[in-house]
Amino acid sequence: MSVNSFENYPMSWKPDLSKTSGPKYRALAALLEEDVQNGVLKAGTKLPPQRELADYLDVNLSTISRAFKLCEQKGLLSASVGNGTYVSSGATTEPMLLCGSETRKIIEMGAIVPAVECNDKVKQYMEKMLKRPDAPDLFSYGAPEGTRRHREAGAKWMRKSGFCTDSEHIVLAAGGQNALTAALGAFFEQGNKIGTDPLTYPGVKTAAKLLGIRLIPIRSHHNEMTEEGIQYAIQNENIRGLYVIPDFHNPTTHVMSVETRKMIARVARERKLLVIEDGLNNLLEENPAPPIASFAPDDIVYLSSLSKTVSAGLRTAFIHVPNRYRQELVTALYSMNISISPLLATVSAGLIEDGIADAIIAERKKKIVERNLLVNQILDGHAVAGDLTCPLRYLQLPEHFTGRSFEICAEAAGVQVYGAERFVIGNKPAPKTIRISVTTPASMEDLEEGLYRLKQLLDR
Repeated sequence: MSVNSFENYPMSWKPDLSKTSGPKYRALAALLEEDVQNGVLKAGTKLPPQRELADYLDVNLSTISRAFKLCEQKGLLSASVGNGTYVSSGATTEPMLLCGSETRKIIEMGAIVPAVECNDKVKQYMEKMLKRPDAPDLFSYGAPEGTRRHREAGAKWMRKSGFCTDSEHIVLAAGGQNALTAALGAFFEQGNKIGTDPLTYPGVKTAAKLLGIRLIPIRSHHNEMTEEGIQYAIQNENIRGLYVIPDFHNPTTHVMSVETRKMIARVARERKLLVIEDGLNNLLEENPAPPIASFAPDDIVYLSSLSKTVSAGLRTAFIHVPNRYRQELVTALYSMNISISPLLATVSAGLIEDGIADAIIAERKKKIVERNLLVNQILDGHAVAGDLTCPLRYLQLPEHFTGRSFEICAEAAGVQVYGAERFVIGNKPAPKTIRISVTTPASMEDLEEGLYRLKQLLDR
């Protein structure tokens, strides 16, 4: 303990390094992580200024800075210029949103998984393709970025969204999450900062944490990033890029306006800002707006996938990448060993070429509408955001709940949902909301039962 006297001095955190060993900055980081996980330091707590903490512990300022940096990279802390350092709002939440155990009797409405009804068409096509004489070739290694045929199918797929690109700008990856991780690893370095919405897809949180990239919440208005917020983050936080979900945003379900899409494209061009646009839900909309990439194709990496629209098991993602970034992305896919399987890439290309993918999308949207009509009926009177073809819904909770407390109550009632704490970036308190998957329950009966259980909690 420091020789300085801080007995009666008000500090939000007074760690004790006297019983630790090894480098002091690592010991301090370990103590901070332990206190966060144990609830000693709660989400949103403002930590003492670094110089003040250094005086209290009688250590160099650099020791505090290195400890805080380690904890920021783990997602435990959120710091902003002129505003201090806080315990992150989502510091103690589990960001991996997966389906529950097979042995657990629970209605899964947390993880977003497409219904399996449409997989018969995929199965039939694959069985037919595997009877061809050249089928054994599909079980070999392939090019990391996919063949020309695969890439042309990807370009055709993106044109359905109103984005005209070509095979020379397309790279394939083994699924949307892998595509996102590869893009982050290829274009950003450890310690770089990327701007996101204040609530965002947990997959980008886990990937950024793995790669040592910091996510910075961008000021928003009505669920859309503002130009002032982006410019502020460039100027004061030195962000190197943006991650955006314009279509059926996860978790808020918001669809970004065309004006904001054009604004982000313009800022990306003017400020040399690399934008990663996650367009995985674009084709589920009835009248999808043009992707941001269509307004700035040389500055934006656009991710599309078949998982939410055709079949989750195909694990096929298409990435539009500007020429100057292409080789870095291909190298990242190869190095991370997350290149597309020739078998799945060829099945995906065939489904797109033959129009089967279009038929599956239409059928999926019809099924999602049926499920959302049931949601609207049962949760009538509650604030539930989301269009009829959106695979998720965003529910405003009564004031006495937090997202986390409702999540716990719902699990006790046999339903898995996810509170906003799992999606929050930065140190602002998480809104009193939950995300609901309407596509994951195995049947309409399961969905109905799950919704009624949630309604009982809401009305209690």
